[in-house]
Amino acid sequence: MYGWETPYTRVSNRSRPVDLMAKEGNDRRLKRSLAGLILLFFGGLWLVPAAGSGQEPAATSGRRDPAKWGGNHVGQPVPDYLQGDECLFCHRNEIGPRWARDPHALTLRYREAAPEAEPLIAPLLKLNPEAAATTHILGSRHFIRLLKKDGYGRFAMAVTQLTLGRDQSPADTFSQEPAFWDRQTFGQRCAGCHSTGVDPVNQTFSAFGLDCYVCHGDVDLEHTKDKSRVWFSRKRRDDPRAVTSICAQCHLRGGRSNATGRPYPSNFIAGDNLFQDFEVDFARADDPRLNAGDRHIWRNVRDVTVNGDESITCLSCHQVHGDSVQRHRRVLRAPICTECHAAEGSFREVRKYVVHSELCGY
Repeated sequence: MYGWETPYTRVSNRSRPVDLMAKEGNDRRLKRSLAGLILLFFGGLWLVPAAGSGQEPAATSGRRDPAKWGGNHVGQPVPDYLQGDECLFCHRNEIGPRWARDPHALTLRYREAAPEAEPLIAPLLKLNPEAAATTHILGSRHFIRLLKKDGYGRFAMAVTQLTLGRDQSPADTFSQEPAFWDRQTFGQRCAGCHSTGVDPVNQTFSAFGLDCYVCHGDVDLEHTKDKSRVWFSRKRRDDPRAVTSICAQCHLRGGRSNATGRPYPSNFIAGDNLFQDFEVDFARADDPRLNAGDRHIWRNVRDVTVNGDESITCLSCHQVHGDSVQRHRRVLRAPICTECHAAEGSFREVRKYVVHSELCGY
């Protein structure tokens, strides 16, 4: 074994007395211990915000006003953001193949990309030829809605939803409806979570489905030199409140925009404080009538934004790209987990519940 005396000269330890080597080792350990204590002390002082600085530590506790941080883009125009096809120029190998299978990507897609909908659409053609105009499909796992283009940044939506994997008669579903297409509902209720770059005044969007911009924000080209400029990058540590706002913009169903009165935020951009515009009643987190999936989200958002418990965010369990559940399996037991998992006994036992949403109509 060798000790490095200089960057270029290697000296054998074998020529040194054993007791001298032991003394030197003890001296080195003592110095490291003292250095560690000094670093810990001054590092702790560095992390504590100065009085009147207006800053908070990364992790806090205690009730707080969820609107008292950050800013928003309410009333401002939608920025000229980088679109997904531009992002894929560099991220095509890692993100491209996985994104095509991600539930976030499948929330709204071309009709050709939803073959599971065709067995339901075919009988409708006999009932009402207008079904042939379907160009896009909204939804994926259980329920779908038929959409057709209705001008720039607009969709008309079939008045009734269809249920996947269940026997149903399209005649029973549609025959009593006065019209086949609804030209208002998508822009008023759905656009905020199923399209990108929504103009809340004109109820139009710049891209259907969820583009990279929805979660990663208004990214500038300088991120190619500094990846920490992008939200959710591995090179940065995001504020748990901002992370929660990004996910809650769509998954916290039941709020309303103060600016527009619609059930989705007005011109939210990743990094904004959602709750400066999006008004919610956090009492819903304790509402037993709410299905367990939605209540789980309400409780976590309340924990982070109101109660100051930043130990668990959406990203603690969920990995968006690839829809992996590995993080979910690694997370230790916490009170929020008992919404779905048994509090006692086998943690693998999952409580069954009916998924439904008043906002989305299923």
